[in-house]
Amino acid sequence: MTDFDYQQIDDLIHSRIRLAVMAALAAMGPATFTLIKEKVGATDGNLSVHMRKLEDAGYLDVEKSFIDRKPMSIYNLTASGKTALKAYIHYLENMLPLKGTED
Repeated sequence: MTDFDYQQIDDLIHSRIRLAVMAALAAMGPATFTLIKEKVGATDGNLSVHMRKLEDAGYLDVEKSFIDRKPMSIYNLTASGKTALKAYIHYLENMLPLKGTED
């Protein structure tokens, strides 16, 4: 790719916390809010705001239940979330080729 049209980057995913959430869920599969919080290292309030944005965009779904009267939220990437993350990664790989770096 010769153009660097940064405006094509998905701003919703490009946030550090939201990208970390999506990457963690892509690697782990469904996970509780607590586990995601541990992996991402965000506060409850900050993480919940970012999770809601991803959920509102259709990138995550959440299943809420109670276990021993304690609320439990399990999050998972949706099909459109997986597609968006793959497209985001693909775009960055094409926008930022690492020429001259061989493994």
